[in-house]
Amino acid sequence: MSFTLVGVAHLLALPAGPRESVGFGPARLRALHDASVLCDAGFDAIILENFGDSPFTSGTVDPHVVAFVAILAAQIRERHPKLRIGINLLRNDARSAMGVAAAAGADFIRVNVHSGAMVTDQGILQGDAHGTLRYRRELCGHEPPGRWVEVAADVLVKHAVPLGDVEIGAVAADTARRGGAGILIVTGEGTGKPADPERVRRVREAVPEVPVWLGSGVTAQTLPMWSQLAHGAIIGTALHEDGDLRLPLSLKRAIRVRELAGA
Repeated sequence: MSFTLVGVAHLLALPAGPRESVGFGPARLRALHDASVLCDAGFDAIILENFGDSPFTSGTVDPHVVAFVAILAAQIRERHPKLRIGINLLRNDARSAMGVAAAAGADFIRVNVHSGAMVTDQGILQGDAHGTLRYRRELCGHEPPGRWVEVAADVLVKHAVPLGDVEIGAVAADTARRGGAGILIVTGEGTGKPADPERVRRVREAVPEVPVWLGSGVTAQTLPMWSQLAHGAIIGTALHEDGDLRLPLSLKRAIRVRELAGA
């Protein structure tokens, strides 16, 4: 199985959010720039996420966020037809993300809490695997093969702790086999922090039939090691100019990561 490289378009703060916004136009131009960088560097996929809207809601995102991300995803699909597109509506609005993905022709959604429950800075987030997969069936059941929206689910997501004492392998097995996730994501404790290699190994051993992606802390320096432990990586912070999430993605950094992934 080849190693999948997924970049992130950390969307700038949108209007009507908790932080001062640059407006829809500049946010759109930045995201389109980042998508072009990832495509030119040879990345496999991009995730669009409303990162600039922190602190995030624990419930559904506002309608304008859904509309903006759907339009943006459709534009990226038209400009870069070979780039796989993922949708992540923070903090955990899987239903809206699924709607965006189905309407815009995206390939997958990222769900921070797909199964079980986690204590986060938004409070207790509970997964709704039943609702998400049922909604997918309603939206995508009539689509031709290849247009099915995959669920990439975090296993004990970053910036969160489980409600009880759990074993990550058992959580991974439940998320994939009972929750129906097609991709599992393992992260560190927070944004930009690497995962524990032992946790990655335990997830792979528990669910060998499902691809496992790294979800945080992967850099050009550590990529060769991670490419031996996982099937793919979501890389965000390390691709930004100077590693600063406020700045655009760097083509130079993205190309370097792509070269190392193929080494």
